[in-house]
Amino acid sequence: MQLHDLRIKKSKKKKRVGRGGKRGTYSGRGNKGQKSRAGRKMRPELRDFIKKIPKKRGYKFKAGPKPQIVNLKDLEKNFKDGDLISPKTLFNKGLIGKLDKKGVKILGDGKISKKLEIKDCLVSKSVAKALGIEIKQKPVKKRKGKKHVKEKQEVKKVEKKEVKKSVEKKKIVKK
Repeated sequence: MQLHDLRIKKSKKKKRVGRGGKRGTYSGRGNKGQKSRAGRKMRPELRDFIKKIPKKRGYKFKAGPKPQIVNLKDLEKNFKDGDLISPKTLFNKGLIGKLDKKGVKILGDGKISKKLEIKDCLVSKSVAKALGIEIKQKPVKKRKGKKHVKEKQEVKKVEKKEVKKSVEKKKIVKK
C-alpha cells in the first residue's frame, strides 16, 4: 500500500435533529404544539389549584347566601292585626322577590303596633323584643378532638385484652 492509494473518506454532515436526549428526531417531545417547542412556558395545573387555597391560618370562606330582608315598617303597612307572616304570604304581598332556600329575615326598622304570628322566618333580637317572642338558639355541638379519639382507642384496646384473658382462662379450665 502506497500513499497515493490512501483516500480520505468524505463524510456527510449529520442532520441536526432533536437536540437533547437520545431519542432521535423529536427527543421524546412528540410532534408539533406548544409542549414540543423550546422555551415553552406552561403553568403546571397543580399551581393554579394551590393558589386558590387560602394562605392564612384560620381563614374562612364567605358564608352562604344571605336571607331576604323585610322590615317592621313594611309589616305594619301590609298586614292586619293577628295575621300570619310566612315567606309565602310575604311573597304574595310582594315584599320579597322570590321563594328560595335563602329564607326571610325580619329586621327591626320601624315600629309595630299590631300582634302578628311569625312562621318559618328568621327574626332579629330587636323584633323579638317588639313582638314578645323568645328566640331559641340551637345548642353548639362540640367537636371531637384528637384526645377524645385516643381515649376511645385505648378503651377498645383494654377491652380486647380482657377478652383475650377470659378466652385463655376458659382454655386452661377445659384442659
